[in-house]
Amino acid sequence: MLDTYRHKGLRKQLAEVVAQKGIRDLAVLSAIETIPRHLLIPDNALHKFAYQDKPFPIGSGQTISQPYTVAFQTELLELKERDKVLEIGTGSGYQTAVLLELGAKVFSIERQRALFDRTKVLLPQLGYTSAKLFFGDGYKGLPAFAPFDKIIVTAGAPYVPEDLLKQLKVGGILVIPVGEGDTQQMKRIFKVGEQQFEVEELGDFRFVPLLKDKGRD
Repeated sequence: MLDTYRHKGLRKQLAEVVAQKGIRDLAVLSAIETIPRHLLIPDNALHKFAYQDKPFPIGSGQTISQPYTVAFQTELLELKERDKVLEIGTGSGYQTAVLLELGAKVFSIERQRALFDRTKVLLPQLGYTSAKLFFGDGYKGLPAFAPFDKIIVTAGAPYVPEDLLKQLKVGGILVIPVGEGDTQQMKRIFKVGEQQFEVEELGDFRFVPLLKDKGRD
């Protein structure tokens, strides 16, 4: 798997584009500049477009998210070194890699078997060996590993799953796009007490839908 100087130059330009769109967290920008996004896109014909700020198909009806969206959600998490993070929707592993670059302890769920099988092999090949990956239903989270400092959902949910709120630590942050139409409202939810939450709404985004149960192509 080749990662050339040309790819590195294109990543630097991509990080600059993302910064121009408002991302200020230098660690997030460094991650965008570091991760070989082209190697996370299964269709080789798309590799030449990989460092455009756009989503691309990765199979199973899913996409690798737009880099700006990945950076935006990550910045909202306000990550600290060694934060325990639950990611709902592993997909290609791009968001997972960003979280790992920022020093998070990542637990990630993917419901599509084909994506899970590919990504669990690919991420270690790229040097991302510490993420704990699970095949399962993202709506249910991972109660056996809770509580989590931060939770990030990378698909559009029709509502905020109760199980995810329960698995969030008091003082923690959940970032989730919510809505049933073509666009979703990005929400940042602060858990300020066992049953107390504060919610910020941070604009419209477009995500593939968050589906229940396990999926097999």
